[in-house]
Amino acid sequence: MMRHWITLLISAWLAATALPSLALDLTGGGAVKTAQVRAELLVHAPEGVAAGKPLWLGLQLQHAPGWHSYWKNAGDSGLPTELRWTLTTGANAGEVAWPTPHKFPLGELANYGYDGTVLLPVPVTVTPEFRGSELEVALHASWLVCRQECIPEEGRFQVRIPVQGSTAQHASSFQQAWDAAPRAQPAHGSRLHPDEKTLQVSLDGLPSAWRGKPLEIFPETAGLITPGAPWTQAWEGARWRASLPLSPDRGEGPTQVPLVVALADKDNRPAGVRLKVPVEGIWPAAAQRSEVPEALKQALAQTPTATATQGVPDAGAAGGIGLWAALLGALAGGLILNLMPCVFPVLAIKVMAFARHADDRRAHRRTGLAYTAGVLLSFLALGGLLLALRAAGEQLGWGFQLQNPAVVAGLALLFTAIGLNLAGLFEFGRVLPASLAGLQLRHPLADAFLTGVLAVAVASPCTAPFMGASLGLAIGLPTAQALAVFVAIGIGMALPYLAASCSPWIAHALPRPGAWMETLRQFMAFPMLATVVWLLWVLGQQTGIDGAATLLLALLLLAWLAWSLSRRGKTRTLLAPLVLAGLVSLLWQGGDRIWKPQPQTQSMMGTTAVLPTADRKWHAWTPERMAQLQAAGKPVFVDYTAAWCVTCQYNKGTVLSDPGLLDRFAADGVVLLRADWTRRDPAVTQALAAVGRNGVPTYVLYRTGSAPRLLSELPSIAEVMQALGAP
Repeated sequence: MMRHWITLLISAWLAATALPSLALDLTGGGAVKTAQVRAELLVHAPEGVAAGKPLWLGLQLQHAPGWHSYWKNAGDSGLPTELRWTLTTGANAGEVAWPTPHKFPLGELANYGYDGTVLLPVPVTVTPEFRGSELEVALHASWLVCRQECIPEEGRFQVRIPVQGSTAQHASSFQQAWDAAPRAQPAHGSRLHPDEKTLQVSLDGLPSAWRGKPLEIFPETAGLITPGAPWTQAWEGARWRASLPLSPDRGEGPTQVPLVVALADKDNRPAGVRLKVPVEGIWPAAAQRSEVPEALKQALAQTPTATATQGVPDAGAAGGIGLWAALLGALAGGLILNLMPCVFPVLAIKVMAFARHADDRRAHRRTGLAYTAGVLLSFLALGGLLLALRAAGEQLGWGFQLQNPAVVAGLALLFTAIGLNLAGLFEFGRVLPASLAGLQLRHPLADAFLTGVLAVAVASPCTAPFMGASLGLAIGLPTAQALAVFVAIGIGMALPYLAASCSPWIAHALPRPGAWMETLRQFMAFPMLATVVWLLWVLGQQTGIDGAATLLLALLLLAWLAWSLSRRGKTRTLLAPLVLAGLVSLLWQGGDRIWKPQPQTQSMMGTTAVLPTADRKWHAWTPERMAQLQAAGKPVFVDYTAAWCVTCQYNKGTVLSDPGLLDRFAADGVVLLRADWTRRDPAVTQALAAVGRNGVPTYVLYRTGSAPRLLSELPSIAEVMQALGAP
């Protein structure tokens, strides 16, 4: 029954090695339009392209109402717009001439950036080395656009600028950008003086028209002050003084701080002035800089202690009891993987083969060993790929392949074909050439091997009980020991079928071959098709309703194609090519809707996401929100989850939605956060690594002053209650 999987399986498995795609693709040149931003590359070359002649390039962002992007120092949160240029030899792009930013308060936070229309101009220097009749420009731009939610976007632009003639149709846009740029002026008697908690600012030489009016100040040095915290300012004649709160996460103090000062006029928003102000005195002791906010880092720093109290091996132990405990946990977790809804049908189909050849014990043993080899080599390949990508700097974890929509779509197509075959809609022996249809009979060991590969492909996204700590430890071990942990998971997963193939009494215990086998085969189609429904839901989380609907149409065409190929005569001759052409056309023209991730609308960089109504007791996790809650001394329970994790969804619908447990959380003042790992999120990956985990589900209770407490992958209500009651 599995002889037809060879071609489809290899395609799906190769797709799993693809790196996650970018958030937004773009056409070469012209403008990029999203619901939030219209981005366009503008050129200003009024005297052509030649050495010594003025030449400017610029990315213009037109924001939809309520949306904004960020300055070179984004403030409390956000990311500055990044421009990466590729120019013809002899031309060099300079730094962005940033216009004067605006301040965007958001609760206790504040960001620096731009709304409305902004042009980020960049000067280009043409040297005598330049040759040619035109200047080729390529720009890869990335920007973060935010309102209540934040969406990372990016685009690629290309333009050719003729050497002769004038290119100045956007002169007014560039003039407005230059007028909005802060004017550089000497520091004169201006000084900065840090004390224990504040930065005292004293500025001289500011425009006389500003005297007596409130100002805004924008340090170019990120992380120096807390932009959203209250601060004071006052004029003393021609001198302006301010007291700014220092950031608790500040790094080393500079001896000179470039800053921009502007009138706090939200209506006119005039250009400011830029000063490089020297610092007098000594900076207070600096905090250690980290990838995540310091408050969160302090809470996670005690994780090894918490891990030890939970009976999880120490991630720093390269051998001894730590490694052996990890191997045993991996073995047990692999055994439990066989109970996953999408794996069980695969195993059941193979066990059915015993009934057909109950007396061929040698064949059973050989296919059992081939299946085991497929499982072990697949886990080795996945583990090796994960370790290699992490060594190359990728922030990935267990189940990373299902963070790629193309892999999800490929598996949905594969499982649909399998389900339709099991249901009896078509037989591959009537569809494929005889040479392919007979592969299972001629190469039963290859069929068993590929079945093992398929089982791993559908089971790998899940983290079974006992696996979480083992996978978390494996990432930090030497390569050989880490791969041993992955092999142990494979042995555990293959063990039930291997034992069945080596135990004659199992085959004899099965009923004799008969009509029941066809009934069971057709019954197994429904778990397979249920898995397709789950994969469609996962894809909808990644690419939106349009992506899921396009894949659903592709699955319908696939079913129609399979049916038409199983017919005889003109139905097959005329209909099958038309349906195949429709399927290929759909995937070619609309495939980007399937495998291109939708821009994230979930909380990023300190903003607030809106969760579904059923989950309103839960809030979206971000490092910034976690840090704020930790700093306020609030207990936090984090559910690290993903749409493609079956165990996560089971726990979410049972234990984590129990009314009594939710009431207990509320009574204890515990804030519930949900960290969604459905798509790649380096911040979630780092947070998982900090608690010694590398996959989902992971459940952690954080309390100020104590080590984070990890729960099991399948926690009971009693276990969570016990954790809440523990000191």
